[in-house]
Amino acid sequence: MGSDRRRDGRRRRAGRTTAVLGLGVLLLAGCGSMPVVGDVKPVDASQAGDAQVQVYAVPPRDGAEPGEVVDGFLESMTSDDPSFRTTRTYLTQDAARTWRPAAGTTVLAKAPNRNAPAPRGPETEATDTTYTLSGQKVAEVDAQSSYQPIAPADYVQSLHLVREKSADGRQEWRISSVPDGLVLGQSDFKRLYRSVNTYYFAAGSAGGPAALVADPVYVRNRTDPVTRMDATTQTIRTLLDGPTDWLRPVVDSSFPAGTTLQKGVTSLAPDDQNVLKVPLNKEAAHATRSACRRMAAQVLFTLRDLTSARVEQVELENGRKVLCSLGAEETTGFTPDRGSGSPVGQYFVDEGKVLRIPGSTKGSGEPVPVTGPLGEGTRPMSAVGVSRDEEKAAGVTADRGRLYVASIVEEGELPAEAPVVSHAAAADNRLSAPSWDGRGDLWVADRDPREPRLLRLVGGEGTPQEVDVPGLGGERIEALRMSADGVRIALLVGEKGHRTLKIGRVERVGSGATQQVSVQDLRQAAPQLTDVTAVSWSGRGRLVVVGKEEGGVQQVRYVQADGSTSSSEVLPGVNQVESIAAADDELLPLMADTMSDGIVKLSPGDNWQTVLKKGTSLVYPG
Repeated sequence: MGSDRRRDGRRRRAGRTTAVLGLGVLLLAGCGSMPVVGDVKPVDASQAGDAQVQVYAVPPRDGAEPGEVVDGFLESMTSDDPSFRTTRTYLTQDAARTWRPAAGTTVLAKAPNRNAPAPRGPETEATDTTYTLSGQKVAEVDAQSSYQPIAPADYVQSLHLVREKSADGRQEWRISSVPDGLVLGQSDFKRLYRSVNTYYFAAGSAGGPAALVADPVYVRNRTDPVTRMDATTQTIRTLLDGPTDWLRPVVDSSFPAGTTLQKGVTSLAPDDQNVLKVPLNKEAAHATRSACRRMAAQVLFTLRDLTSARVEQVELENGRKVLCSLGAEETTGFTPDRGSGSPVGQYFVDEGKVLRIPGSTKGSGEPVPVTGPLGEGTRPMSAVGVSRDEEKAAGVTADRGRLYVASIVEEGELPAEAPVVSHAAAADNRLSAPSWDGRGDLWVADRDPREPRLLRLVGGEGTPQEVDVPGLGGERIEALRMSADGVRIALLVGEKGHRTLKIGRVERVGSGATQQVSVQDLRQAAPQLTDVTAVSWSGRGRLVVVGKEEGGVQQVRYVQADGSTSSSEVLPGVNQVESIAAADDELLPLMADTMSDGIVKLSPGDNWQTVLKKGTSLVYPG
């Protein structure tokens, strides 16, 4: 019984009980007492995926040995203990007063092992002892609820215990030295927390088109032990606190500085008209009406996938005054890109020509060559990227040495000179497939080993600008995909014969032709995959990735923009995928280019189906 760190049965059960309440039945995870009603069965507190089960800890038994105290403390951190009051009973009075569980969370592959100290001689009774916690760290969640995956690394931490006099005068073992924050195994973390997207505006969009950017964070599935807030209220509170440190340099919040929920608000839910009323403090009243509507849009998009009942309208309030309201039907102007609004088509290359599958057919229509020179095939292409308004496209020639941009809605000819040329000797070392961001700019990587470069063409035109990527450290960009919001870039980076996925933050300084652009703070997005074949953005806050774990087979899975994953995000298998394409509209099918089956599609709730036996480099706009 108990958490997964003691499934092998080799350790003594900690002297405490864990009560579990779920679906109206009271269960018991420990063996020290019995429920008064309901069935009795063992409950694994670390069982993943059962968010309806609620776990409560009880304090250590009288006379508990040091190992029992350590085990009880570790497992009580996996409970829904209000304010961690019971968890603190495993600590000395001083440690209980200073321990800050909200400082962050360390996520281990499995719940931590605790290693007992070497035995002491029998001549004296021990008054203190130290236990070592160990495991494989796979992620950290900071005080902003921001998730950071890491390649598995050794985790070692010490817990010092002393004997402390209890209220009844007994000498009891208690933990006197403990690091701030929580330490949880992955299964406990996934049971207790969920990923949600908070939304902010791309920096510089206050006076122009509003580009909303997803900023993923983790909140408790149920009531947060520290704040006593439900999941919806936690999420709005996190939104009001502002963007995570990683995204902060490239986004803005419309909420005035100092805006918080009104004091004492711990539960928020839409009424029977699906209207959510959000009571804010007096700082919110300083916003203009236009800014207030942008604030309401941030709330609406943030709650879109969180509440069980769809929120149709948000009302922001201060006291009894309604500051503004915004309905779901009024959010169409808050788009992440410059899309045309028409049905989105899929584009691919066949025999050097660029063809389009009509968007209204969802991947099953008859392909037709695009209008203009790219559809004629007089200059054969090997890869294509289509602007998000579907008015022009960029094609990379068959030898991957040149990139051309042309209209796909009007007849014309390719320009006499290619705006981007690679001089690498081998085709595999020349240009990557291109990608367009939501601002209308075109991006491509030159993989020439002598001079690897990341290039950007403003509006898809003019002289390409070299983009600085200081975090590469000599590694080479093999492929790239720009996000619709234009503030993030997904890079496949060559490392020691493998390709790993990294996400960078796109920072812009200045404006117009003199604007300086760089990619900062590269972070690993799928460290569990040792070799990544292909990647595409899927919606506003996640990517679809094709890759292999060490010693494993190729898999297709979703990865959140912060790099976190869940087992439910692994998609049905498909063989020998070379490229993958997903749309911002997640109702459109996922498309893949395979060596064995041609171009295939995966519609929601369906299996992979072959669309075309011939064709490569299939993409959605972007």
